[in-house]
Amino acid sequence: MKKDIICIVCPKGCTIHVDYDENGINSMEGYSCKRGIDYATAEILSPTRMVTSSVKINNARYTVCPVKTSRPISKDKIQDVMKNICCVQIQAPVQQGDVIIKDVCGTGADIIATQTLKEEKKA
Repeated sequence: MKKDIICIVCPKGCTIHVDYDENGINSMEGYSCKRGIDYATAEILSPTRMVTSSVKINNARYTVCPVKTSRPISKDKIQDVMKNICCVQIQAPVQQGDVIIKDVCGTGADIIATQTLKEEKKA
């Protein structure tokens, strides 16, 4: 199989042409640095992504709190993680960096708050 990958590690944005099969990568062209090789290899063999979303929050100025994974997770786990996140409801106050879900779906990544939200009483 062949795949073109645009490297996002540096501003050059090299288009890396990868030839691979079920046994691994056979050849790679178009990169201009080792970081490009590492990026393309990871994208072919085990692609990962950071997940950003929001969870419902009670007793805060806003109705949702933005969250993200503490580290990139495997792309094939994203749907499961999102299903888990959508069921969560938290209470204010929450501090940026607070762990909302520990080891979400067994990925080793935590879901953490990305904003501090104070408790606010509704009038």
